[in-house]
Amino acid sequence: MARKSRAGVEPGAPSPSGRGLPVIPRTWEHVSMGYWVVKAILGPLLAILFRPWSEGVDNVPREGPAILAWNHLSFSDHFFGPLPLPRRVTFLAKSEYFTGRGVKGLISKAFFRGVGQIPVDRTGGEASERALRTGLRVLAEGHLLGIYPEGTRTPDGRLYRGKTGVARLALESGAPVIPCAMIGTFELQPPGRLLPRLSVRPGVRFGKPLDFSRYAGLKSDRLVLRAVTDEIMYAVMNLSGQVYVDEDAQRAKKRAKPGSAASRDAAAQPDGAAEPDGAAEPDAVPSSTPGAP
Repeated sequence: MARKSRAGVEPGAPSPSGRGLPVIPRTWEHVSMGYWVVKAILGPLLAILFRPWSEGVDNVPREGPAILAWNHLSFSDHFFGPLPLPRRVTFLAKSEYFTGRGVKGLISKAFFRGVGQIPVDRTGGEASERALRTGLRVLAEGHLLGIYPEGTRTPDGRLYRGKTGVARLALESGAPVIPCAMIGTFELQPPGRLLPRLSVRPGVRFGKPLDFSRYAGLKSDRLVLRAVTDEIMYAVMNLSGQVYVDEDAQRAKKRAKPGSAASRDAAAQPDGAAEPDGAAEPDAVPSSTPGAP
């Protein structure tokens, strides 16, 4: 007989609600085993090579659900962020990590599946809604959920505006939000660099838990979702010391990409007259992907 998850659903079976929402295709016990095996192997190696440091680990609860909201400087964040924590962290990770080809794709797929990360389709709409519901199930199980509210890695080391998916997760689950700040990983492994620099010592800071119970019942209010998200990002900014940019990081990447339409439009305008942030698509609740890297 096939083993069922704690929710009583066979791995890979359709959602019992009939809404087509994905069921996490593994039991948490299986995921935990892979996570701790990987951490037991990589942890000592990373500690010897990079001497990572951490602050505020006691701010992360030892049991019960919590949302860990990180800035996202580098691919290395996946390794150094959860390293000092005695609990497993399940991340919402971009689906591209699970679909790559060749040797690199196979390694990426094996690693992220082995440590129990959840693929997120960042195209928005129903895909984002499914990702959010999956995150809520992780929290309902009493686990730690890690997300990157910016939705992608920073293109230049600055902190960009968060997507409101993190606020929806907080208000719908009632779980506290722990602001987390990676330090030095942008210099350790900047965009385009394959191997990290051994000369950089990375760190992570965990802030005091943020309680948003005062907004109970307002999970559909767009202004409240934006206010909660901005409060989280402000806390991350204070921890990281980054310069804050009130703009979507993905949009900034597209504009900076040589040859892109956004880049050409900006170049055609006078200095300081680049397309304003207000012209970006407003935060729509269903399309706010909750922090895939």
